[in-house]
Amino acid sequence: MMDHKEVIIVGGGPAGLAAAVALRAQNFCVTVVDAAQPPIEKVCGEGLLPETLESLRAIGVKPKSLPGVPFRGIRYIANKTHVEAKFPHGHALGIRRADLHQSLLTAATDAGAEFLWKTRVDGLEGDGIRVAGQLMRAQWIIGADGHASQMRKWAGLVNHSSSLHRFAFRRHFRVKPWTDLLEVHWSARAQAYVTVVGAEEVCVVVMSSDSRLRMHEALNDFPELASRLKGGATIDKERGAVSRNHVLRRVTRERVALLGDASGTVDAITGEGLGLAFQQVRALSDALERGDLSGYEAAHRSLRRKPQFMAKLLLTLGGTPLQQRAMSVLATRPRIFERLLAVHAANGSALEIAGAGLRLGWGLLTA
Repeated sequence: MMDHKEVIIVGGGPAGLAAAVALRAQNFCVTVVDAAQPPIEKVCGEGLLPETLESLRAIGVKPKSLPGVPFRGIRYIANKTHVEAKFPHGHALGIRRADLHQSLLTAATDAGAEFLWKTRVDGLEGDGIRVAGQLMRAQWIIGADGHASQMRKWAGLVNHSSSLHRFAFRRHFRVKPWTDLLEVHWSARAQAYVTVVGAEEVCVVVMSSDSRLRMHEALNDFPELASRLKGGATIDKERGAVSRNHVLRRVTRERVALLGDASGTVDAITGEGLGLAFQQVRALSDALERGDLSGYEAAHRSLRRKPQFMAKLLLTLGGTPLQQRAMSVLATRPRIFERLLAVHAANGSALEIAGAGLRLGWGLLTA
């Protein structure tokens, strides 16, 4: 029989490590368990919005300690139409996923968390988890084991609603950056996200509803981007992932709470996956300090509303006849895009985004 733990976190990705940092700051004894060994790689756009950096700061991770490249806003590009806006406050950060993971691991280690790497969890049982045939008991158990979460299944928290899958493919290019903005290129069938992550390195992620659409073919849809990348060496192999809106009816049961992608996902078109996870960390740590997970359940529902609404708005525009009209409206009425970006990148509410969306809708009707 293994020793009783105060908090066990199943999953050592960014969400799990951020939770370890926050809970150690509240003097919980924390053990992180993961079958993998850091750094744990995952396909993402590698951009942290200002709100995400603020959430990290609130957790106890200093954004200034993170490697990466600041960027000051977002530019949308469709055909030859460009729309851009700066963040109203602060800046965002382009950072390699592996670098972010290592920084969070360092922060969790410095905070005093314990780790069991290369350790498979075999199940949830009574008041603990089963590891290597033994029961590891805990007061609280956090499932942060990703979108294919076993903890979610074992806790019986599988009832959900889900959107259609979309597919993302990522690659890094050795090329001199041409912008200090995050760029989103739009075509009829895909989006391409470009984030500067190094002095001579950019991350490119292509997303579409076609699982067979690889980057070399998708770049034909984005001639301006293809021209920028021409002559640049590829740094790594193409990696793929699946994205979708996935909403759970509940994310807690008794002493178990789900966190990050294990607790549901938002389509990556918003760029808010990690930001949402770090906000959940703050809500969960507060709930554990009070000894009551009901507060986390309510906060989780509230936190997911804004990114879900933003995802629906952007997915409605993407790949439809409205796309070019919307871009034209935003280009001629830049204040609408500035407002959308302000409430998207900051701690705006779903109601505020709805208001900006209505202004865009009126612009479409009167264009």
